Amino acid sequence: MAGSAAAVVATLLVNAPPAAAAMPFGAVDPATVAQFRLNQVVAGGGADGTDAAVAAVERTGAVKNVDVSTVLNTGGSTGVAGLCHDTGLSASLKPGGHCWKKEDDRSSSWNATEGGWTPQGLSLPYSDSGAPADGKWKGVPAHAVTWHHSTDMGNPDPAKRRGDEYARLTLVNAKNAAPNYHNLLLVQPVRKADGTGDFRVVPRNHVDGVVWYGDRAFVANGRYLQVYDLRHIWKLNKQGKEVGVSGTTSSGLWHNYAVPMVAMYQTTTGDTPCSVTSGTTPCLNSLSLDRTGGQDSLVSAEYKKDAAGGRVVRWPLDATTKLPKGTASAAYSSPVWSMQGAATDGTNWYLAGTCPTGSGGGTPSDPYSCIHKARANTAPHVMTAAPVYTQNLSYSWTTDRLWGINERINSTVGKRVVFSVNTPEPTPRADRTAPGPHAPYCRLSAYCRLSARARAPGAQLSRSTASSAAGSRREEPRRLPSRRAAPVSSHCGSGSTPMKSASRVSSARGSSSRSS
Repeated sequence: MAGSAAAVVATLLVNAPPAAAAMPFGAVDPATVAQFRLNQVVAGGGADGTDAAVAAVERTGAVKNVDVSTVLNTGGSTGVAGLCHDTGLSASLKPGGHCWKKEDDRSSSWNATEGGWTPQGLSLPYSDSGAPADGKWKGVPAHAVTWHHSTDMGNPDPAKRRGDEYARLTLVNAKNAAPNYHNLLLVQPVRKADGTGDFRVVPRNHVDGVVWYGDRAFVANGRYLQVYDLRHIWKLNKQGKEVGVSGTTSSGLWHNYAVPMVAMYQTTTGDTPCSVTSGTTPCLNSLSLDRTGGQDSLVSAEYKKDAAGGRVVRWPLDATTKLPKGTASAAYSSPVWSMQGAATDGTNWYLAGTCPTGSGGGTPSDPYSCIHKARANTAPHVMTAAPVYTQNLSYSWTTDRLWGINERINSTVGKRVVFSVNTPEPTPRADRTAPGPHAPYCRLSAYCRLSARARAPGAQLSRSTASSAAGSRREEPRRLPSRRAAPVSSHCGSGSTPMKSASRVSSARGSSSRSS
């Protein structure tokens, strides 16, 4: 779809009326929520803990400990200013953002030899002391992104696909329109039998989501929640393929930096996989931060392939340790299909997933995602179309803007962006839990096909008029690929299933692997 037409579609989404009989973003039974647990399986204390392992690595002299500010203010890779690809975002929401440098924009996990990186999680930096400084690290506009590396994911033989081999965390200095960023390899520190330190990659790491909270980066990975210590960013002294410490030399898959995992939790016990949409062991397939009522909490969301029912779970953080308390405090069942991200401003919820049946815009091969807006126990409405395969969302209480990222693989021209948009009618700052009318952002599928000529700003159209106008629009026919879909009447956000990215092709990262 041409850029101007996409803008028209996105604007119409915001103005369209709600669909009838949409299913609610409903609360999960508190008795079930009380059984949702984060069980700590890796800790820092003791001779075999990660604290001792981190200290052992640093005693080798092979790594230099640097802080976040040093990384952010050191020249690195340079991104592209502005939204350099079509996004579907409504112009009325004043979208902004940036693109990655060419190598990261076009990196493909379908590559059979070198593989490629795929972005997943996005987080603004959040203060862990309650200060409303969302989006800045010591005065510098910044954000963090997680990527997983996979190879040959398009191979017809599943045994030859190498999914989620290792992962990285990208720290972005967004002070300038063209951002500067550095990639940090995610590693597990090791204290060997002789007392010396080493590190290795964290294997099978899809890094589904991230929250940058003070000096920590919380990373979601299926049933696991990993914790990385940003007070121990290691500057490596060799850029080579090897991973770890050899004498006084450190290397990590050509990265300049590495950051150690210092704790890990899981929603299950032992090797039991997590369970999507039901049971008491939810999957962590995205991550965001919630500051509702003065209680900071992590928010996880479940990805349910081609279906609704993924749960959004709130995990309170301890005010003293800044780590999870262990038991969930609330959860909701989402009617959004293929939900990939969830964030909240305290009252409104923003959910990234599939657009309603037969609508949303984009192209037949690249239908846009949609960002749905809901309140607890009310039906979601579409706030805007969004970039293809939009993933995690991150909300700023400082600016009332919603940030997001997409993972689309296109090795020819690239399709990836980091974006932000205004949030219509955000919850009043004085009362982030106040009730109020829910703004109508859901649309009938016909509205997505209206041209600018068919509907002037402010014009009111009946459903039949909209259908007629849509049918007369021939210059840009909308032929979506054949796909299984739920009726629009069952949920505004249910419906068409987007074509799967490489990260969904592998049997190792299908619905079962994202539940691992």
